[in-house]
Amino acid sequence: MSEPSRALRRPDIPAGDIGAALAAAGEFASAAAALGRDSAVYLDTLRSLGASDLTTARVIEPHLDALAILAEAGVAPGDVLPGGGDGAWGVFAARAPGLAARREGDGWVLDGVKPWCSLGEQLSHALVTAGTPEGQRLFAVDLTDARVGGAEESWVSRGLAAIRSTSLTFDAMPAKPVGEPGFYLGRDGFAWGGIGVAAVWAGGVDGLVTAVRAAAGRREPDQIALMHLGRLEVITYLLDAVLADAARAIDGGNACGAAGLALSSRVRAVVADAAEQALTICGHALGPGPLTSDETHARRVADLGVYVRQHHAERDLAAIGAATLERH
Repeated sequence: MSEPSRALRRPDIPAGDIGAALAAAGEFASAAAALGRDSAVYLDTLRSLGASDLTTARVIEPHLDALAILAEAGVAPGDVLPGGGDGAWGVFAARAPGLAARREGDGWVLDGVKPWCSLGEQLSHALVTAGTPEGQRLFAVDLTDARVGGAEESWVSRGLAAIRSTSLTFDAMPAKPVGEPGFYLGRDGFAWGGIGVAAVWAGGVDGLVTAVRAAAGRREPDQIALMHLGRLEVITYLLDAVLADAARAIDGGNACGAAGLALSSRVRAVVADAAEQALTICGHALGPGPLTSDETHARRVADLGVYVRQHHAERDLAAIGAATLERH
């Protein structure tokens, strides 16, 4: 980041250490509380985490997202579930028909399979979307309960290799509703959370830029090396401007409803494109050496390549184009 960072100070979390990241997640709670009133703190914190280690950021980002969602619903983690204020949370909202919620007595239970549950067997709590007769609803669940089971699925990813994203099964699992039907997708914070993920991608780009700058400092850069540095400087400036503008829009009340969704789509598209450009530039600038001999760099490249695929590329751009025609 070229601008002074407002990120929360990061505890010493060893790169790739899932346990340490889970243990440290609670130390970032105030960043989640800043979303919507001092959103630069939230975005800068996620970007800083991504710049340090994308695996760590991939653990902490959904925890902060869950805290922000609960706050938007007007409940505290410890109020919605016993012990919820102490553990690490996830958000499992992949669109799939395999999980349903039904009323049982005075409460709700979940039955079925939920795919793409990142770290589902290591987190303590999660917010999970499930179908109900009234439509999709969001539920809080205790993942340490014996009625939650893991699935025997392979995870062969070379990027974010430690962040297993496999299915969980729920067998009459008690769950607490969070918000009314449609709350998860209908709230303003849904768009803001998407911008938060883009901030992590931007942090991954920052890490690549640092590597290229460091290489240029070890030997006199030629004209091509200077060109690579120049392109990365322009990308960094663009990311600074886009995320700062997003934070101002959120805090100013200009990122609510459809406006928020449009902003999130644009920010994510800009950052995803910047990440793909940076990966190419970094590969050209540094060659194969650090990919085969530098663990931190090789993992960052692999992690960012997988992480940014949460953006749906041409499909998301087509959606932006369709929304543009509707507005005009």
